[in-house]
Amino acid sequence: MSENTISSSEIPHSNWTKAQLMGEHDAASLAAKKKADPNLWGRAGYLTEDEAKTYLRFKEIVDLRGGDFRDTIYSFGFEEGEVYALLRWCRARKFIFDDIMIMVEGALKCEAEARVAKFYPDPSKALGCDESIYNAQYPQVYSGYAKNGSPVFFSKVGICDVDGIECITTFKNIVKYHWYVQIHDFAKRLREHKAKDPTFNAFECVAVMDMANVTMGQLNSRTMSLIKEQSAIDSLCLPETLNKMYIINSPRFFTATWQIIKGWIDPRTANKVEVISSRKASEKALLEYIDEDQLPSDYGGKGPASNDSMEKEGFTGSLKRLHTEVLSIRSSGAASFDIYPGEELDISVYTRSMTGAKFSASNAQNKGTTWACDVEVKHNNEDVTKLPTRVNLSKTSIKGPASIKVKADSMGSRFSPSSSTYLVVFSVH
Repeated sequence: MSENTISSSEIPHSNWTKAQLMGEHDAASLAAKKKADPNLWGRAGYLTEDEAKTYLRFKEIVDLRGGDFRDTIYSFGFEEGEVYALLRWCRARKFIFDDIMIMVEGALKCEAEARVAKFYPDPSKALGCDESIYNAQYPQVYSGYAKNGSPVFFSKVGICDVDGIECITTFKNIVKYHWYVQIHDFAKRLREHKAKDPTFNAFECVAVMDMANVTMGQLNSRTMSLIKEQSAIDSLCLPETLNKMYIINSPRFFTATWQIIKGWIDPRTANKVEVISSRKASEKALLEYIDEDQLPSDYGGKGPASNDSMEKEGFTGSLKRLHTEVLSIRSSGAASFDIYPGEELDISVYTRSMTGAKFSASNAQNKGTTWACDVEVKHNNEDVTKLPTRVNLSKTSIKGPASIKVKADSMGSRFSPSSSTYLVVFSVH
């Protein structure tokens, strides 16, 4: 059954009455319950009469408009249920009908291009490079579920390599990938959990942003622009989907950065964010929200380590191991990597450098063995919206065991005032 042909009555939790929306509370008891648990505000069964009227008016419009308008409301599929999906949008605009309608119309425009592309179902095509290579530069993964059933997302901002990212993709492609993550990856996890637990209705995420080892250089204007763009998409098109966010291992200077980011997101969303500097305090807070067996071992739990989950989630086909290394070259540079018996290795290089460099790959323990010699790697387009250049160094896979040394010599002057950046990718099969 297609999204545009399914009727309202076929959607789970549909056609709630005003009495069901409000629940069996008098005004005083409802106020007391919401004071004791602020999370009940705007939830099904806990609405005021005015809120219920706004919801029912909004539902009439959704049923009448149908099509892309309705599909925009049901960001993650009809499995979420009518009352829960529509209430996300109502809460996001505090049950002010005109504001809700303006928001949905804005979301329709925002996602129009992505919708035509079916929200980029292939992550590698969205990025313009293999997803595993991107995740090696910016490690992030869904791992486990919170006690309330929400998937938990871990983002290791502190070891994000901006130079490596710029070697492999573009700002626009990263935004495309963000659409993929939200509409395909995140939504799939929500639906799978709903199938296992029919009582799960809060289609929301718990996010853990790990700032360990982050530097001010990483939070530059390029990074901040990307965060702003992604935040705008989430706030407008995927409202009320953040259940809780922990920003952990944050350095002192991040306080000022957070004040900037707070200005880009809805105040209700900002209030769900907790910034924690101490590792001990963060582990305690995470364990209060996430069961021990669901929390990765590197964050104080007993679940699979986050790096293991990344490899399991991100490695496709015959890929067994992946190593990437950024080379900043003024005159020359090198990277080394070992492979074991039974393994095969492919080496590729990505760059935006218009200076270029000549790359060679040889056996570090046997100088007579060379797999690539003076392979030119050079980008030929100044347009930053175009994908970088990729060159495969070896014509055939290198068979292990072997100790490989990749050497690069700049094609520019050794007196050049700046270096060129290259990402060397070692893919083991």
